[in-house]
Amino acid sequence: YIFCVSGDFVKVHSTATEECVHILQGHRNLVTGIQLNPKNHLQLYSCSFDGTIKLWDYIDGILIKTFTVGHKLHALFTLAFAEDSVFVIINKEKPDVFQLVSVKLPKSSSQEIEAKELSFVLDYINQSPKCIAFGNEGEYVAAVRDFYLSVYFFKKKTTSRFTLSSSKNKKHAKNNFTCVACHPKEDCIATGHKDGKIRLWRNFDDDKKYTYTCLHWHHDMVMDLAFSVTGTSLLSGGRESVLVEWRDATEKNKEFLPRLGATIEHISVSPAGDLFCTSHSDNKIIIIHRNLEASAVIQGLVKDSNIFTGLMIDPRTKALVLNGKPGHLQFYSLQHDKQLYNLDIIQQEYINDYGLIQIELTKAAFGCYGNWLATVEQRQEKETELELQMKLWMYNKKTQGFVLNTKINMPHEDHITALCFCNAEKFENPTLVTASKDGHFKVWILTDDSDIYKKAVGWTCDFVGSYHKYQATNCCFSEDGSLLAVSFEEIVTIWDSETWELKCTFCQRAGNIRHLCFGRLTCSKYLLGATENGILCCWNLLSCALEWSAKLTIRVMEPDPCSENIAAVSQSSAGSDLFVFKPSEPRPLYIQKNISREEVQWGVFVPRDVPESFTSEAYQWLNRSQFYFLTKSQSLLTFSTKSPEEKLTPTSQQLLAEESLPTTPFYFILGKHRQQQDKKINEALESELVQLPLTENIPAISELLHTPAHVLPSASFLCSKFVNSLLLSKETKSGEEILEDVDMEEEKESGDDSDEEHDFTENTQDANDTDLGEDIIHQLSKSEEKELRKFRKVDYSWITVL
Repeated sequence: YIFCVSGDFVKVHSTATEECVHILQGHRNLVTGIQLNPKNHLQLYSCSFDGTIKLWDYIDGILIKTFTVGHKLHALFTLAFAEDSVFVIINKEKPDVFQLVSVKLPKSSSQEIEAKELSFVLDYINQSPKCIAFGNEGEYVAAVRDFYLSVYFFKKKTTSRFTLSSSKNKKHAKNNFTCVACHPKEDCIATGHKDGKIRLWRNFDDDKKYTYTCLHWHHDMVMDLAFSVTGTSLLSGGRESVLVEWRDATEKNKEFLPRLGATIEHISVSPAGDLFCTSHSDNKIIIIHRNLEASAVIQGLVKDSNIFTGLMIDPRTKALVLNGKPGHLQFYSLQHDKQLYNLDIIQQEYINDYGLIQIELTKAAFGCYGNWLATVEQRQEKETELELQMKLWMYNKKTQGFVLNTKINMPHEDHITALCFCNAEKFENPTLVTASKDGHFKVWILTDDSDIYKKAVGWTCDFVGSYHKYQATNCCFSEDGSLLAVSFEEIVTIWDSETWELKCTFCQRAGNIRHLCFGRLTCSKYLLGATENGILCCWNLLSCALEWSAKLTIRVMEPDPCSENIAAVSQSSAGSDLFVFKPSEPRPLYIQKNISREEVQWGVFVPRDVPESFTSEAYQWLNRSQFYFLTKSQSLLTFSTKSPEEKLTPTSQQLLAEESLPTTPFYFILGKHRQQQDKKINEALESELVQLPLTENIPAISELLHTPAHVLPSASFLCSKFVNSLLLSKETKSGEEILEDVDMEEEKESGDDSDEEHDFTENTQDANDTDLGEDIIHQLSKSEEKELRKFRKVDYSWITVL
């Protein structure tokens, strides 16, 4: 397994399948450190800003204990020799002063324990866990910060400090320490620096006789260092996206694993030493074999420097689509929380150079139910040197991917500000509209480009529109495709999509239009526009007049494709607020203050596969779709219908034996069949006279199912308790009960007679039922009663199927 911190969760991934096996949830703030329990490698420690250390059983995904420290914890370390203690980094009175302290974890049978006994180890340290390392089987701890290296010896209880030159000349300008790693079995410390050098320190137990040697390959700062388990190799990584292995810690013996895709931020080594792991700045984890071959990639939502395309939903896969790695669109599955694939749009090799002006993917839109994709890419080195290109991609059913169909160089003379497809069902011919700062909007249609050699289709410009040479800023089609709205700075123009005639204009003189969208379903007669001066306007298209307006600084405005609802996110000094409303009335249906402390940049509604039926007013707008939004720091957030208490319930209280089984693809194939079989079995069991006791309330069975196997007592200890819990109490039946049972048996026998004798047996049975029952009560022997009990237990439920 590999453990990955993800916000306030810890994800447990399989190194073989890359799948997320468990999500350890219980912390109430960001998780800042994870370490295996040195005394039990099936357990994991985690610490968080919430001031707690939690002990997990990661095999079953169960929370075992919670230790409350009280301080804000920034990092966590464990040592085999430290009995019942762990090391954490805490923040003292000043915000920039951090200390390494030892925390004693008390032994107790309760699940929540206070751990207030702290012992000071080191001060003036960096809060990053990469700047602390324990070496030589825990004999000393090394810490780096700025230009200082501090080493604390546990046996001597002394601290040695070493300083590098901090002068601002070229030779010593970038001597800053960035990370540290210690040899597991020798007195050797490796430090990484801002100038790309690696220093190996030895004899540091003496302040005067210490020495260090330099290894230099990285041209930029060293981001992280790690020794192999045996200490024969040193691993380093940085912004070059190359993992370097220094064998025997010498300059000559080094191996490389290049082209890893993004800056290496962390390096980890498995306890057995057969696997390495790197995490990258683009939210990716790569698992690497000992021979420096990548074996698996765990890719999260790719973080890009800027999200220009916004958030889109692929109509075919229901995946979230946005900017990915440079020059690519990423298709991300929200249901499975993993990336599906990348689509290379620019199709050029990316060169990682800060001074180089890159080609940027700025716009994208899906059309015709996912059959077409339009993208815009640009590069501008100087104001007068704009390189602009628009590409149209067609979905290929055979390859199950998008294929480039048309490439248009300089579709406009200035930056393209918006593009949209007409997705109305009545329009058979695909139509695309682009708006630009050059003062024009253009209509592109699909035409037949077939010749004698092959059948082909391509896109050509069908119409060019403008309005008094104003810059075109937004464009959108109405739901039925009959109208096109284009905003020219402060003015909104309405065009007929069949003749491309200008129908009417709206102008409120409240600033340039930033967002524009039509209402849907019963509200399709309304048009909404948000201005940069903080005014939200709603126009009635039937009366061509302003319906209502509100004072809101709108950053995001998204219509729900499955309802009349519109979600608008406004920005204030306190944070971002959400308003959900219908265009037909200005009163909001739902308001959520402070959904994020930072600015919300993009949002999108994702239609649900199965609509919900929430009755609460706070959740009704989420019945048909779910709303996702992206913040400035590129955190993707959504709204949950569960209360915080439900989400933070410890896993041990939520775990049931049946629910702990993973939902594999095989489960989805046979899941319904299993449910139907279980339903039939349950109905048959309910009809039987002998009822087994419910297993939920039996302590022995609960103990067996809810306790991890490796901490259970021996089977011989549990056996007698378990078997006794399954035994039924002896019950004696009265004469009336036996009479009822015999009557039921007689009715079943009469049902098996032929159709010809049915009327006769029915009449005689009615006449003799009572007498027969009384005779059997007085005449049956014990052996005959046993035979009757056997017949009573026979399952006759198959008759109902006939």
